[in-house]
Amino acid sequence: MPKALLIDPQTGAVAIPVTAVTTEGLEAAAAALDAGQRAWVEASGFTAKAGSTLLVPGAAGAVSAVLFGLGKEGAPDADPLVAGRLSALPAGTYRLAGGFPDPSLAALAFALGGYRYTRYRTAEEGDTALEIPAEVDGAELRRTVAAVTLARDLINTPSNRLGPADLAAAIREVAATHGATVAETVGDALLTAGLPMIHTVGAAAIPERAPRLVDLAWGDPAAPKVTLVGKGVVFDTGGLDLKPSDAMLLMKKDMGGAANALALAAMIMGAGLKLRLRLLVPAVENAVSGAAFRPGDVLESRKGVSVEIGNTDAEGRLILGDALTLASEEKPELMIDFATLTGAARVALGPDIPAVFTDDDTLAADLARHSAALGDPTWRLPLWAPYAAMLESKVADINNAGTGGFAGSITAALFLQRFVGEDIPWLHVDLYAWSRSSRPARPEGGDAQSIRALYALLKERYR
Repeated sequence: MPKALLIDPQTGAVAIPVTAVTTEGLEAAAAALDAGQRAWVEASGFTAKAGSTLLVPGAAGAVSAVLFGLGKEGAPDADPLVAGRLSALPAGTYRLAGGFPDPSLAALAFALGGYRYTRYRTAEEGDTALEIPAEVDGAELRRTVAAVTLARDLINTPSNRLGPADLAAAIREVAATHGATVAETVGDALLTAGLPMIHTVGAAAIPERAPRLVDLAWGDPAAPKVTLVGKGVVFDTGGLDLKPSDAMLLMKKDMGGAANALALAAMIMGAGLKLRLRLLVPAVENAVSGAAFRPGDVLESRKGVSVEIGNTDAEGRLILGDALTLASEEKPELMIDFATLTGAARVALGPDIPAVFTDDDTLAADLARHSAALGDPTWRLPLWAPYAAMLESKVADINNAGTGGFAGSITAALFLQRFVGEDIPWLHVDLYAWSRSSRPARPEGGDAQSIRALYALLKERYR
């Protein structure tokens, strides 16, 4: 497949028009063509099925127009990113000629649909270019595409090429682009700094993959404080509660929370939002060695809450616990964490819809509104306080794994809430960070989830 590029309108160049049509509007769209082209449409059997394309030839036989199907008008299962199919058009330059409900979303879907992870394979030749519509903010569009690409690239990178130090280097690279500062606390220095759970989870890895906390800061210190926290488990064996082999196959994506948090941070800094941004990424490998923590161990935390280990494969909430405590100490106006935290969230909502948790009804409503508008789905689940009883321990303040096998995503969120400071608006995003199969704008592999909706929310508040 050719590469999908976004370009500015070219003076004097002829771009092939792409017209979106519904099944009901096909007849009218065909009527606007010349007689030969109408005959071509009729002979092709084109029905404007959602995501379908028809190349319409001109007098010389070359493609002169494209019809793009939207399916039945008002279909309840319509995909807002269906225009991602346009990235499969033959090499050439195209423009959106009309019929698209949201040209900005269509242009974004085109670019996202053309993503390929090509670090270890030869890129395919040829370019399919789309002119950015005049009514679309090209700079914003490019920032969004770059951020999603960053998240996808990091998640798709094999774990032997992306250890904790490599993840920190990626954060430093983004920081340098935007003039942010970065501090790292590495290895045994985590104990001195009062981050014992991050140290414990990563202690079993080899020295070259030592655990660390990466701390990025950007913006006016006097501006409202917004803190992002991302789970950065670069590979998760499950620890001594070892995962079966088939469950390890995708564990390179267990740093998907960190990748999405970094991508959102890049969007915020690139847009110059009026806020003080902090990004905290605890980066570890949950490995197996003589230094691995054990089921039944009791860990101290930065907050002073003692944690009994019911399952070493519930490690993400441990490193996030220390990071959320640290983040809470400066009392941000808003705190958001991202984590590929529980399989229970996937059982409840599937791979495409991140579960979100918050006690802030206004925050939840704003996020739901932007999620719907941008085709970036999220779904709120309850922080059901009575389920905290499932995390009770007989030897510590709390257990890291719930009992009974029920409500796993809720109990994980309740565990994290224990480490969030009082009166701090907080949102927890339990995401999959992966597309299991290719769909419009979402090729199979690592993906960004919820960050476009959250960026829109932050832009609305801190423009």
